[in-house]
Amino acid sequence: MDATWVLVADEGRANVYEVRQTQGIDGRPRTELAEVESLTWASAHADEADLRRDAQGRFFGKGEQMMGHTAPPRTDPLEKEAELFARRVAGWLADARARQRFARLYLAAAPKFLGRLRAVLDPQVAAAIAEETDKDLSGLPAHELAHRMFADDK
Repeated sequence: MDATWVLVADEGRANVYEVRQTQGIDGRPRTELAEVESLTWASAHADEADLRRDAQGRFFGKGEQMMGHTAPPRTDPLEKEAELFARRVAGWLADARARQRFARLYLAAAPKFLGRLRAVLDPQVAAAIAEETDKDLSGLPAHELAHRMFADDK
């Protein structure tokens, strides 16, 4: 269980890589990333109107003394979807940690999503975090990501 993983994520996708040390052509050690898992949450990038599961609340009482409405407090559906995805990623990581699939974890996520993820991480997963990067690197290919995160090995 001495594997090191890298998780890069935003509100709609998370890629998990395993860190592997290899030898480059010049004979120097090189860090490479091998994909372990890719998690996606398409509705996190959906249009807000697509996420409404029910009609908006109705107002009642025309001119009556007791006026009100049945509308719930305003919550952003996209924020809710991002929170659900953070919980899914945290649950997946907790399961992987319980099965001893990794010992150390590097996190790189968009700042807002990183905060959401931190809030729901299992304590054992949180204890395994070696470093956090509050940047959205989820669109980078594995070789570029390895270079950015482990530049001192290059």
